[in-house]
Amino acid sequence: MREKQGLDDPQIAAAAWTRFRRIMGWMALGGAACVGLALLALRLWAGPMPLHMILATILGVWLTFMLGTGLMALVFLSSGTGHDQQVMDPMKDEVSIDD
Repeated sequence: MREKQGLDDPQIAAAAWTRFRRIMGWMALGGAACVGLALLALRLWAGPMPLHMILATILGVWLTFMLGTGLMALVFLSSGTGHDQQVMDPMKDEVSIDD
């Protein structure tokens, strides 16, 4: 039986997911700051805005920011815990890069 590695180990997984949640919490605050800056810039550039434009800006900027942050954090989570090294490529011996 193989030894548990990376995210298969409960202690490593718990620490990694705790770190992930902490990073996402801080980035949610960063996203809120970006929303504030976007609203301020729009206010200075376009003047008063209707409520639906304010809500669309808040949702659009914050969700876009969080989606990018979440995807990058998952990449670093996967790589940092050794999860990427556990993947077995059945085609690695059959594909030649020299062609």
